Amino acid sequence: MIELFRNLRRFKLLLLAPLFFMASCSPARKVMKAPIKEEGADFLFSKLKEKELKFEWFSAKFSAEYSNKGKENSFNGQIRIRKDSLIWISLTPMLGIEAVRLMISQDSIKMMNRLDNTYFIGDYEYVNRFLNTNIDFDLLQAFLLGNDLQFYENGKFKATIDRGEYKLSTGERRKLKKFVRSNQENLKIFIQNIWLDPVTFRITHTDVKEIRRDNIKLESTYDGFEPVEDQLFPRKISYIIWADNTIRVSADFSKMTLNIPMQFPFKIPASYQPVK
Repeated sequence: MIELFRNLRRFKLLLLAPLFFMASCSPARKVMKAPIKEEGADFLFSKLKEKELKFEWFSAKFSAEYSNKGKENSFNGQIRIRKDSLIWISLTPMLGIEAVRLMISQDSIKMMNRLDNTYFIGDYEYVNRFLNTNIDFDLLQAFLLGNDLQFYENGKFKATIDRGEYKLSTGERRKLKKFVRSNQENLKIFIQNIWLDPVTFRITHTDVKEIRRDNIKLESTYDGFEPVEDQLFPRKISYIIWADNTIRVSADFSKMTLNIPMQFPFKIPASYQPVK
């Protein structure tokens, strides 16, 4: 684990893991024995929105397994989110000392590496070019929590039944113009599939890829739903990033809390050197 954080040539892998947070090979979805009633796309999408996690503040602890190029690592962490504003992540190897801290906003991504006293500050355009991805804050927030994309057009979804779950599919999902922050973002058109539990209408699986970048796809799977206050949250979350290097991380969440205001400490020591 220490080698992963200390080797700057592997900085791409280090940043990808917490950004997309927890991936694993795509697990088989539950198969319902009883047939389910066919429903229209509008009804299913309205139920999705009704049942997804509602929050202003979110926090949790997690343990995670990360794998890439045949190498596996384990780490613990904490995550804090202020809706549509900030995502704060702290990663701790099994040694028990914090190794990496991230602060992700609508416009920037900041990281401190405490093992080699370095830091990184960049925007999404830089990070996406560096990592060969095309993420933004809304996409990251939605996938971390198992919610739908919030600031994208709903498009025309098609409803089907797939292996005992409802499936919503759309071939064109664009970011709403009032939330576009650059011309590059305006070019993003996503193909998306969403699977819904037929009882709870919570998202159990989703995948998304950009029409013009067919070789990159992000999948996520949500399982082990538990009540958090009066809502359901998936205790087990996994992701797989299909790209030139397939990255998998799986996480087990605990101590989830909602709507408790919290701090997002992030101060770069003067002795730290920037990663270029």
